[in-house]
Amino acid sequence: MSEKTINAADAGTWKLGDLTINRLGFGAMRLTGSAAFDLGTPSDRERSIAVLRRAVDLGVNHIDTAAFYFSRLRSANELINRALAPYPDDLVIATKVGPGRDPSGEWLPFARPDQLRGQVEENLRQLGRDHLDLVYLRQPGLDSIAEHFGALAELREAGLIRHLGVSNIRPVHLAQAQAIAPVVSVQNLYGVGAMRSQELLRTCGEQGVAFVPFFAIAGEGRDQGASGTDQEEVLAVARAHGATPAQVRLAWTLQQGPHVLAIPGTGNPDHLTENVAAAALRLTDEEMARLDALSDAG
Repeated sequence: MSEKTINAADAGTWKLGDLTINRLGFGAMRLTGSAAFDLGTPSDRERSIAVLRRAVDLGVNHIDTAAFYFSRLRSANELINRALAPYPDDLVIATKVGPGRDPSGEWLPFARPDQLRGQVEENLRQLGRDHLDLVYLRQPGLDSIAEHFGALAELREAGLIRHLGVSNIRPVHLAQAQAIAPVVSVQNLYGVGAMRSQELLRTCGEQGVAFVPFFAIAGEGRDQGASGTDQEEVLAVARAHGATPAQVRLAWTLQQGPHVLAIPGTGNPDHLTENVAAAALRLTDEEMARLDALSDAG
């Protein structure tokens, strides 16, 4: 790929409700350490702050985070606050509620509907905001999310939340939520070799709802495109473009539809620049078909 600096805007834009964002964003999960919920060695604070500021310099205006993204001495939300406040007017910060961890890092029982306000307020406090741009209900396998989503809809009416999303869902959950309040975004596992959410991706496109894959680089095993190794088909496409496997996976994701967003995360400044450069990578129809076949096989 070209050595010139690519801007996140090269991926095009999408509207989350009334908020326009570049389709290539940033996931904050890895800012706190080498693993999502690692309580071992914390990340380097100044390096994490520098990564966030560089992301914004490269045109990223959509950051995905959560209060439960923390490691020993590091909180993703508080790093975002330290790095970026006062926040740029066009910056959209999305967070998730439902799961929670105690101060020692142990997972708590999934939040009851009446506990979601406390989780929203904790995100507000950590981020230094008086409202949240986008809040996802990340559900653990409920038959119905209506009661939980209804609680978030009330917080939206109260002005604490601007827009609502749902995460880790099945199609029935999207319909349940939409019967209560508008849904601007769905966040599910999706990527090369992991296309189980294909029906949801298609439904979101038909309805004008954003679809935001998580682990788009890492894949279903969470290490495919991030481990330095990858499937030969991905490596071949990467070689053809002078790109990295991670860039190929991101380009494939973005080419699934104009409503599909990417939120690759890293604590490494070099990886950040590479990820953003994927905004300008275009795969051929034949290359897309080869990668699709991997997903069919998976």
